[in-house]
Amino acid sequence: METFGEALRRLRGDMSTRNLALRANCSKSYVSILENNPAIKPSAQVVAALDKALNADGELINIHKSSTTPIPILPTSSLLPDADLYQRITKVIDNPRRVDFATIEWLERCLAEHRRIEDTLGSAPLLPVISSQLAIVTDLIHGASGALGDRIVSVAAQYAQFIAWLCQDSLELGAALAWYDRSHGWALEAGDPNLAATTLNMRAHLAWSMGDAQRCIRLAEASRWHEGRTTLGVQGMAAQMAARGHAQSGEAGPARGLLGEAEELIRRSAESPEEEPSWMYFYDDGWFTMQRGMAELELGEGNRAASFLERGLSDLPENYRRDRAWFNSCLARAYLASGEAEAAADIAIATAPDAVAVNAYAVKELHTVAETLDQMHVASARDIHEALSNN
Repeated sequence: METFGEALRRLRGDMSTRNLALRANCSKSYVSILENNPAIKPSAQVVAALDKALNADGELINIHKSSTTPIPILPTSSLLPDADLYQRITKVIDNPRRVDFATIEWLERCLAEHRRIEDTLGSAPLLPVISSQLAIVTDLIHGASGALGDRIVSVAAQYAQFIAWLCQDSLELGAALAWYDRSHGWALEAGDPNLAATTLNMRAHLAWSMGDAQRCIRLAEASRWHEGRTTLGVQGMAAQMAARGHAQSGEAGPARGLLGEAEELIRRSAESPEEEPSWMYFYDDGWFTMQRGMAELELGEGNRAASFLERGLSDLPENYRRDRAWFNSCLARAYLASGEAEAAADIAIATAPDAVAVNAYAVKELHTVAETLDQMHVASARDIHEALSNN
């Protein structure tokens, strides 16, 4: 079934987005995002204006009324061990001293799949599941030594890091900090510099989310102490996190300089993706482009922020439901900062259901957008509040 964006692009034909935007009394960038971002559902008024401008005779209006955006659920069959492995895992749980590499590899695969499922479902459904699995992993530590012991301690550190993220995403910030500290300790014990550096990067992210820019910078710089033993992607994340702290402090020069450094590291890491740790699966050019957008938003550059966010969102897979909610809420703020109040409202309303379902931070961001629109006496602010309260 043709999406609204595909229909809009087909009907526009050779007409430029600029000309269509002028005829429909909206922005060129908003036309572009409607064509390329299926998560955004414009208001009925915008659809009617576009339909009229394209002489579509109600075709766009009908597609808009009937369109839905399905949320794909990732398959979980890969979580199921074969019969032989199932028997071995059962014996290991009954007797932790029987732990072996096959069991550890299965646990790592489970964790990798759960990370991807969380991209779609959000943190709440997974927190009790991952906590239970970590309890099993910590029991296995007592039955392992040597290289096997290092590997299972590293797995425990990965589980603790993921739990920390789940807590942070659920606004349980004190618990998140405690779990990041536990993960960092286990990573050092296991001799895993990539994970030790990553936990510091994530603590920097936590500091940024709490508005502590200087701590964000210090933790990101501490992560870089491990350079020489970490992958290019992990180093790029550290540079990007330091840039985010500088942007939050309003320091455009250092922020953009570090973002340029991070971009080069990420480009080089993409040449050998197999060398990156499994938890860095999401860290690619598109995701980094949206990080640039967030930095520009912190610096008050609404137009630049919107441009980066639009580009990144156009490449973001549909199953990244949680991230889509967050970056679309940032895009709404970017439109607001660039003076496009109605576009900001449309994106906020469209994003509200997913924000409420899977991303508490996006909800806070959208409330900020609605409150600002309220102060500007924009009527659609009420629709945002209703969308956030009705879901």
